[in-house]
Amino acid sequence: MNITELLTDPTLQTVLLGTACIGAVSGGLGCFAYLRKQSLIGDVVAHSSLLGIMIFFLASYWVTGEGNKSLWILIPGAIVSGVVALLFNNWLSSHPRVREDSSLGIILAIFFGSGILILRWVQRTNPPISGRRGLDGYIFGQAASMTQSDVVMVASMGMVAAILLFVFWKELKAYTFDPLFTQSIGRGGFKIDLLLIVLLVIGIVVGIQSIGVVLMIAMLVTPAAAARQWTNSLLGMVCLAALFGATSGIAGSVISATTAKMPTGPVIVLCSIVIFVFSLFFSSSRGILFTWKPGKTAGRIEANTASSSVAKDSASDSWNKESR
Repeated sequence: MNITELLTDPTLQTVLLGTACIGAVSGGLGCFAYLRKQSLIGDVVAHSSLLGIMIFFLASYWVTGEGNKSLWILIPGAIVSGVVALLFNNWLSSHPRVREDSSLGIILAIFFGSGILILRWVQRTNPPISGRRGLDGYIFGQAASMTQSDVVMVASMGMVAAILLFVFWKELKAYTFDPLFTQSIGRGGFKIDLLLIVLLVIGIVVGIQSIGVVLMIAMLVTPAAAARQWTNSLLGMVCLAALFGATSGIAGSVISATTAKMPTGPVIVLCSIVIFVFSLFFSSSRGILFTWKPGKTAGRIEANTASSSVAKDSASDSWNKESR
């Protein structure tokens, strides 16, 4: 089958459209996580969403007698789980004896471990639960299982996120760069923080089915990091990150479809990494090849060495004085 036949295949068209939407939504919303240095928080949300997916799957089985893997059922569960995980992390990290990185590790272990526990129980319980096949695809992604209904769900989530960005753009922009000032003028606070949490969760959970909870953090951060190399404008960065994410989704899906035994999710992530590396080296404003100057670098190394030597001599003198 040639590339023309592949592109006219209805299944591949659905996957292409779905992964493009996922890349655009995740890439655009990931800019706020990137600028606020919340990449690790995004990873916690991605892993925590598995618990919500499994709880809502079981809920659909208890209500209807058959487990439902539709994104219209599972994505709301992932959103609820992600938001609860971040709110729980905010509360736990506010404790004076618990550091933020420690609380993130604790939250990830609790939510992801509970999700894996329920997943294994569902897969091994007897009598078997109807509809349980394919649930483990949410760990590493399974883009080929996307349906038109799933694409509509992803596009709807993207529209909701776009509307929220349009309505609260000024507040989100100010709070991202200077949260203290935004709070001082009464435009920030818990509401804007909660809105950013919801947007962050949306940017992650839309791609859980195709990319998987393990790799989804890459689609949130990598397009944003690539876009940052090209522009100083937040609006330009969001648009570029969405474009890079959509391009990664389309390119990865095509490569996976034309190459035997090539998983879609990891290929999409690798395509986004290629775009990032290209941006890192060839960006006209920040690219390494355009800004690197051997003499300047050598000067920096000598200056750092000299300052380090001065610091060591100063520390030695103070130590000798104390010893006397």
